[in-house]
Amino acid sequence: MTIKKKILIGYSVSFVLMGLVVVWAVMNLVSLGKATEAILSENYRSILAAENMVDALERQDSSILLLFIGDIEKGITQFRNNEAGFLEWLTRAKDNVTIEGEADLIRLIDTGYTAYRNLFSSLIDHGGSQQSISPSLYSESIYPAFIKVREACISLRHLNEETMYSASVKAGQVAKRAIFSTVVVAALALLIALIFSFALSERIVRPIRSFMEASRKISSGDYTVQVSEEASDELGSLAVEFNQMVRQLDHFDRMNIEQIISEKNKGEAILSSIEDGLIVFDTRLKVTGINPSARLALGLVTTETNSLQCTDIIPDQTVCDLIAKTVETGHHPDIPEEQQIIVLSGGDRDRHYLFSITAIRGRDNHLSGIVLLLRDVTRLKEVEQLKSEFIMAASHELRTPLTSLGMSVDMLLENIPDSLLEKDRELLRAAHEEVHRMKSMVNDLLDLSKIEAGRIELEFESVHVPTIFDHVHAVFKSQVNVKEVKLTSKTVANCPNVRADANKFTWVLTNLISNALRYVDKGGHIHLMAKKVGPHVHLSVSDDGPGIPLEYQSRIFEKFIQVKGQETGGSGLGLAICKEIVRAHGGAIWVESTFGQGSVFTFTLPICQ
Repeated sequence: MTIKKKILIGYSVSFVLMGLVVVWAVMNLVSLGKATEAILSENYRSILAAENMVDALERQDSSILLLFIGDIEKGITQFRNNEAGFLEWLTRAKDNVTIEGEADLIRLIDTGYTAYRNLFSSLIDHGGSQQSISPSLYSESIYPAFIKVREACISLRHLNEETMYSASVKAGQVAKRAIFSTVVVAALALLIALIFSFALSERIVRPIRSFMEASRKISSGDYTVQVSEEASDELGSLAVEFNQMVRQLDHFDRMNIEQIISEKNKGEAILSSIEDGLIVFDTRLKVTGINPSARLALGLVTTETNSLQCTDIIPDQTVCDLIAKTVETGHHPDIPEEQQIIVLSGGDRDRHYLFSITAIRGRDNHLSGIVLLLRDVTRLKEVEQLKSEFIMAASHELRTPLTSLGMSVDMLLENIPDSLLEKDRELLRAAHEEVHRMKSMVNDLLDLSKIEAGRIELEFESVHVPTIFDHVHAVFKSQVNVKEVKLTSKTVANCPNVRADANKFTWVLTNLISNALRYVDKGGHIHLMAKKVGPHVHLSVSDDGPGIPLEYQSRIFEKFIQVKGQETGGSGLGLAICKEIVRAHGGAIWVESTFGQGSVFTFTLPICQ
């Protein structure tokens, strides 16, 4: 039998029991209705007839009294009218004889009333006038007949009232028995239904409990459990399939456990062999895995790391904040490369590590963890520092001979003899330009090295942007006129002052304008713009030159990078110096360009508070 049939049978039994209770209640109500109807039909009509006969008889007695006071005609008329009424109710009483003794009383009433009528008729027949009607006749013959009939009617009424009261008491007893029997039947039906429901539910739930117990054992790793297959319903079929599934799981477990252990050992060996530090966090920033390189970098001596949080092992709070942000947003943080360096103390010197944060996602694209990679770049930092120091020393040493060489070339140009050939004059002028270009490059290298080494000195003050724009207009006035280029500027209303070193700010702006002038053709346009965006002022230099190819836009601010095919004699250091100066001010610089349609260089400076 299926579970569906079992449930239907359970409901059917409940409905049958409910139907029995309803039928029993209806039968009791019908019985009570019959008892009530008997009271009304058998006794009430006789009581009503007796009441009306008494009333009619009393009116007739009043009619006889009218005869004694002299109103003979009215008395006769009233007597006859009530006589008809009395006879009508007497007939109804005769037709409703239902109880013992009622027929004798009706015969007594009929006989007495006939005698009463005869006395009235004889009174009318012998009298005819007021003198012939004497009071003694009324008191001696008519009144006793009246009292006899009246008492018989009252007896009839009392008899039916007593019978009605007995029927009412009987109906009350019937009602009590009906209530008691209905309650008993309903209680028995409810008890049977509950017992049957408990038995049926226990029969259905018992196999489910065995499934639950088996599932708990399977979840704990016991694949030898089996459930009973005795039931012939859906649960029996489910038990067969469940046992088959458990056997398959047991087979797969025995087959894959060695492979899983092997893969786990292989993964741990790979992680251990990686020179970079790897730390795995869960979504609550708790450490779930760490390789030996990371232990060495962080100076961890304990082997138990599962209870450690990010802040317990990473001294730089910024890294933990970035990991927490990755967990919150589910996306890798976009961090500038220069901000991806953390310094960790280790032994006799500090070590520099380049870190990266990667989100781990499961099959349903749900974030399951975070991987922090620590790459030791201490050697690269040292090499970069050595390179910067070498460039600074070399540039410093080159300044003196270049200065002497430049002075010598300048003196030669000032004292050129007339006999010198034009070709030799061109060579001297070329040497003069190259010496000055080398001096400019050496100065740029020295400035860049100082900035990278943190030796640049900035004098911060409140700078009025329109004043700087006016200054660069004056500086480039002759150059834009010679090249026939239009230089314009615009500042939005209420543009705030910026906190900056005015000289370095002007240097960045003039360098960007110089670059634009190199590439803008005759009749071109260079536009300066300043506007407030949040806590910074965005300053931009746009031009309608040839633009920058997309592959160069991400590298244009690196040292010695020049766009292929657009070299104009620059050193390739100007934009790198601009970037370092803007960073020293706490701002950022970037370029937006479409090749063939011009470029827009934008940098930000903080608002002066």
